[in-house]
Amino acid sequence: MIRKLAREIREYKGAAIATPLFMVGEVILELMLPYIMSIIVDRGVQAGDMSVITHYALIMIACAFASMFCGIMSGNMAAYASTGFVHNLRKDMFENIQKFSFANIDKFSTSGLMTRLGTDATNVQNAFMMVIRMGVRAPLTIIIAMFMTFTISPELAPIFLVALLFLAVCLSFITVKSYKRFSAVFRQYDDLNESVQENVTNIRVVKAYVKEEHEIGKFTGAVVKLQKLFEKAESLIVLNGPIMSIAANGSMLALSWFGARLIVGGTLGTGQLMSMFTYTMNILMGLMMLSMLFVMMTMSIASARRIVEVLDEKPSITNPESPVFEIADGSIDLNHVSFGYYKGEDKRVLSDIDLHIRSGETIGVIGATGSGKSTLTMLLPRLYDADEGEVMIGGHNVKDYDLTALRDSVAMVLQKNVLFSGTIKENLRWGREDATDEELIEVCRLASADDFIRSFENGYDTYIEQGGTNVSGGQKQRLCIARALLKRPKVLILDDSTSACDTATDARIRASFRTTLPDVTKIIISQRIASIEDADRVLVLDDGRISGFDKPENLLKENQIYQEIYETQKKGEQE
Repeated sequence: MIRKLAREIREYKGAAIATPLFMVGEVILELMLPYIMSIIVDRGVQAGDMSVITHYALIMIACAFASMFCGIMSGNMAAYASTGFVHNLRKDMFENIQKFSFANIDKFSTSGLMTRLGTDATNVQNAFMMVIRMGVRAPLTIIIAMFMTFTISPELAPIFLVALLFLAVCLSFITVKSYKRFSAVFRQYDDLNESVQENVTNIRVVKAYVKEEHEIGKFTGAVVKLQKLFEKAESLIVLNGPIMSIAANGSMLALSWFGARLIVGGTLGTGQLMSMFTYTMNILMGLMMLSMLFVMMTMSIASARRIVEVLDEKPSITNPESPVFEIADGSIDLNHVSFGYYKGEDKRVLSDIDLHIRSGETIGVIGATGSGKSTLTMLLPRLYDADEGEVMIGGHNVKDYDLTALRDSVAMVLQKNVLFSGTIKENLRWGREDATDEELIEVCRLASADDFIRSFENGYDTYIEQGGTNVSGGQKQRLCIARALLKRPKVLILDDSTSACDTATDARIRASFRTTLPDVTKIIISQRIASIEDADRVLVLDDGRISGFDKPENLLKENQIYQEIYETQKKGEQE
């Protein structure tokens, strides 16, 4: 794990190395001051020698300024290295997430990924900064101060060894116990983020059903649970303070008692005892910093493990070694294909699908909710891979194609229509970045979107709010269809993509497809018979299996499921 995270330092390695080096200089110069002060007291003040006082005072001033310079440089370098480190960390996590297949994404919740990119990354950044600064300063301070105490008075120095041993045992116990508790805290952060994200995304539904109080209660429950987990974790961490106080006060008391006896016995000077007190404080401050470092490391280890899970996740769908870049046509062959979302379980979403579609055909897909309609189409651009059988497009297995080439040739308009914040032009050019304005207008006309776009004050430069909240559901669907058409695909999949459009608009869109996209294979998933009754053939799915695949008029005579749907909808229209 540490090696994986260390690779994220990369171009900031120089700053990460310079930080502890400057810190070493700061600590050494800082810890010289008490020793120099003891010389001033014992050799200058008590002896009444002004030349000694002046000489060593100048040395003290020089050491103080040099120490300050090293401290400033160490702080600057640490800030540069830690911010660069977390930049690389977030960038690499996000890049790896973009490579995930849907199967990979299913392993991590959206809120969990947000926590990892946000809170967890910040925790690791803070821990990294403390490691390259406090992780060097605290042990070095303790070691040098201990060395100086042994140099000044070997009789008093063992006091600090006892304090160190006491603290080491206590801090080890706290660290081990609190790690599990902080792991639970960060898992609860996922639930909290999920509650916020779900509420904000669906705020219109919440208000329509007057469920504000329900959502407040749900969020409050998540917050209270997080509070209790934090209290449980912090109940161990707060023991650091009392333990440090015991060690500090015990050391000072023992030092005063035994030091006074040594001064009376003439084996220890007053200035030396003063420097011992100063080194005592340095040692205890070093231990305090070490304690804080332990706390931060305890929190960050849990975060680091969650981050490394994302970095280590290997995309389940990758390019073949020698990919095919050219898709000949839009012909589709599914040879005894089976698929399930959860590997190792008997439950299959699709079972033994044997399907053959000619290039340029218009295929309607209909069936009950959960029959596998959307899942079937997700296998074509390799958003998922089939567990059994072959999925072929243009005469090649989809696993043989370059992923970019395949997904550019198979355009999907999903059930959930998504627009991003930006102008209409910017949203459309997700289909193809180099598309001209004329091409944008052309695809919008095909999708029956040009008229309503021109009704906006700024036309194609109209700004779309996040999530497309300032356009209607039908307008959003037509913009998404236009965006897909801009890819000039070999296969066009419309997954219930005209459900928010009126029947007249739906009919216009389908008519434009027949006349202008004759060579494009069109797969239209719909719950409305009217949307697929003029298709070349209709696929009827029932519980993941093919119930019928024929012309609409033949299915109306022979397929019971199609008949029931047809009669129900036609009867509803007549009523």
